[in-house]
Amino acid sequence: MTPNTSLSILAPEDVAPQSFTDAEAAVDCLEDLYSTATGFLIDAFNRMAAGGRTDARYRAYYPEIRFSTTRHDKIDSRLSFGHVSEPGSYATTVTRPDLFRYYLRQQIGLLLHNHGVPVIIAPSNTPIPLHFAMAGRGDVQLPDNGDLALSLRDLFDVPDLATTNDDIVNGERTHDANGARPLSLFSAQRVDYSLARLAHYTATAPEHFQNHILFTNYQFYVDEFEAFARAQLRDPDSGYTAFVAPGGVEITDPDAPIPPLARLPQMPTYHLKRAKSAGITLVNIGVGPSNAKTATDHIAVLRPHAWLMVGHCAGLRNSQALGDFVLAHAYLREDNVLDADLPIWVPIPALAEIQIALQDAVAQVTQLEGFALKQIMRTGTVATIDNRNWELRDQSGPVRRLSQSRAVALDMESATIAANGFRFRVPYGTLLCVSDKPLHGELKLPGMASSFYKTQVARHLQIGIRAMELLRDMPLEKIHSRKLRSFSETAFL
Repeated sequence: MTPNTSLSILAPEDVAPQSFTDAEAAVDCLEDLYSTATGFLIDAFNRMAAGGRTDARYRAYYPEIRFSTTRHDKIDSRLSFGHVSEPGSYATTVTRPDLFRYYLRQQIGLLLHNHGVPVIIAPSNTPIPLHFAMAGRGDVQLPDNGDLALSLRDLFDVPDLATTNDDIVNGERTHDANGARPLSLFSAQRVDYSLARLAHYTATAPEHFQNHILFTNYQFYVDEFEAFARAQLRDPDSGYTAFVAPGGVEITDPDAPIPPLARLPQMPTYHLKRAKSAGITLVNIGVGPSNAKTATDHIAVLRPHAWLMVGHCAGLRNSQALGDFVLAHAYLREDNVLDADLPIWVPIPALAEIQIALQDAVAQVTQLEGFALKQIMRTGTVATIDNRNWELRDQSGPVRRLSQSRAVALDMESATIAANGFRFRVPYGTLLCVSDKPLHGELKLPGMASSFYKTQVARHLQIGIRAMELLRDMPLEKIHSRKLRSFSETAFL
């Protein structure tokens, strides 16, 4: 149904653009504009729902950051973000500046430092959908369509999927309607869309997500993560401050109970928190590339510093044993879910910083190094497929391709997570644990796990956590490889 455009439009008072050379002050202004805009919409809705005025449309706009330079500034060529590559006008809409305050302050500060030109903060011309203005607010409740006498879209702006897309990320949009180039990878509506989806799929608020994300496909890792988190909360020197489970249950007491949910979300997520979001988030994505894509599509808007896959896989070499580790150096993509966004011919490179952190973590946790480490860990190509029961089909084709690719392991998530990391410019890596060897008669069946396998699985999560701790100690500009940046990139990470 087309909204009624004949009604007069009520909006907050116009605010003149303001120029800033201080990142902190610029973010303060973004927060004020956003708070005023969303407050206006919520107040209007509450009045309308209580029987107030329905002969006008209510509209407020996302705040916007604009930046212009006329110079080809000389920038440190080692930096992959924090600057623009050529003169021009750049802009991005912003949502939830309270949630992204540290990120925005950092990115605006780098822009100011590298170019010496002020940023302009003002309302944009992009309306805030009422649904997004209300998301996460405990003081209002958006009723289902039909609970009001009038359709919401007649009086308010609603989400517009035609403009909520990944055109910037995929390199399909280089300028907006006003001629400005994008300053960041995601528009405000795209971010709001994912924030709402995250809360739905994970049963935890976006505020709890940390900068270091572990993905797994097995419940055992969740149990280990909770045990590790409680141990860290007992240690006053660990630096970790709280543990959050699905349902938004947050504990600081290591012995506090966590009430079970009557119904788990699709992707149960757990957060071991640290100051400045420097902790670790674990997402149990379950099985399959569709889940892997969904999770990474939405977590990407939070701009994490790195994400890693730590899960189970099929070992493809006779020399492997159950419980061996596989460090992915390349990916064979037969998952199909990203083909429309990232063509299959695009290579997904290994990132040196991530690879070194993972290998060092394996060595530190297992106390093995050098040639001895090769007894329990192989590096090579990991193949990701979308058919869990591929063994039941004619194996000649798949096995030939796996052999030609030199694959050492097969799963259903890793290449998807790596490919979306590449697409969203989020550093990625994969360390898997061999749980079966279908080409050699060792299928994933009850009772087949050896004591070695059980020991290695227990170590596996510890290795993923240790790798994240090593990455946390690196400068951000070192983790974010220039391999992830295209010819003409956004200034914001």
